[in-house]
Amino acid sequence: MNVHHITSKNFSNYGKGPDFPEIFEVLGASIITLDSNEWKQERTLLHSLLKKKSFETTLQKNVQKKLQNCLLPFLDHHASKSVQVLDLQDIFERFTFDITCTFLFGFDPNSFPYNFNEFAEIAYVNAISVLEDTILFRQCIPKCFWKLQKWLQIGQEKKNKVALENLHQFLLKCIISSKGNEEKRRLRSSEDVEEIDSLGLLQGVMNKAELGKEEMDQYEKYIRDTAITLLAAGNGTISSGLSWFFWLVSTHPIVEAKIIQEIKDNLLKLNENLIDNLTMEKIDKLVYLHGVICEALRLYPPIPFEYKCAVKSDILPSGDHVSPNLKLVYSLYAMGRMKQIWGEDCLEFKPERWISNRGQIIHVPSYKFITFNAGPRSCLGKDISFIQMKMVAVAVLWKFHVQVMEGHSITPRVSMILRMEHGFKVNVSKRCI
Repeated sequence: MNVHHITSKNFSNYGKGPDFPEIFEVLGASIITLDSNEWKQERTLLHSLLKKKSFETTLQKNVQKKLQNCLLPFLDHHASKSVQVLDLQDIFERFTFDITCTFLFGFDPNSFPYNFNEFAEIAYVNAISVLEDTILFRQCIPKCFWKLQKWLQIGQEKKNKVALENLHQFLLKCIISSKGNEEKRRLRSSEDVEEIDSLGLLQGVMNKAELGKEEMDQYEKYIRDTAITLLAAGNGTISSGLSWFFWLVSTHPIVEAKIIQEIKDNLLKLNENLIDNLTMEKIDKLVYLHGVICEALRLYPPIPFEYKCAVKSDILPSGDHVSPNLKLVYSLYAMGRMKQIWGEDCLEFKPERWISNRGQIIHVPSYKFITFNAGPRSCLGKDISFIQMKMVAVAVLWKFHVQVMEGHSITPRVSMILRMEHGFKVNVSKRCI
């Protein structure tokens, strides 16, 4: 009820606070850091683009292409080597990074390569996790300490500067490429909507932003800030969700068997290639899979905590008094494991809790299932996240059996994104159905 009050009922009284822009400096003036009318304008802009059916269709095609050309052939290649160990967390991070870049900029950087050689370290991919660590670092220590580190260019702040330079260089190429693609389209005078959307979401932001920001001196910075925000939001969160989903499924064989049976019953037809014909209309029939994904996100929310800052004094439903400028932190990770919220079996991985007796998805209020935030600031990318997770889950589980490497420790890593501390080391074998 406190979270419902903060995020919805008394939403106008809880903003980001004066320290937020400095802590989240890497995101600049973007939808995550803004408040009030500026935030409303950014949200309206992104909402109008993300809710277009053509963008969803383009995303599905991009995910399908990446599955067919990269992820599935890669796993198939390594499944033939019985002793091969893969870090599935690293694989998913590369996969979702490429998908997000394709969705944003209209081109694939191929951080997940088409060949089967050992992966090379890629500075701009690793940069995002370094920047996330810096954001957490700045929230956990006194401001004077991290500002001194930044001034002296030592410690975490030095790592942050190098990571930011690497990411900015990559994004500059992406933005130039996106502009170049738009110029080519204009020369062809094409009016095809799907072709425009294939240029990427950022091009849509540029087109609409130019209408209202022609006089803005920092236009390039605005585009770059938006690019970083959307890239960070669309990459780490989905790869985190996929990693925890596959770990939970691989350690619960009954759940895995039910997913496979549901795919058989709903998607498989005679002489039909499952992956080639993977559409959202078909995937939406997979009620049990939806429940499994929701249950994984309940126990392991990709963003483990949120914080707000009070504008005026207030009294929470719990009776606690809130003074102006007081920071309120709420843990999404902890809320997913509380008996008061989810019952005595809150620590159990139980997908059935999401499915009614009639076999339909049970609606759970966003302030209870808080993974995608709640109220006016609820996550705009919720539908996109489910599309990607479902398509990857169906494609991989149908063809492969994932088994955690014996003796491998799975522990959450303390960060802005809930990753696995030691990676997700697995053996992959071909599934016989």
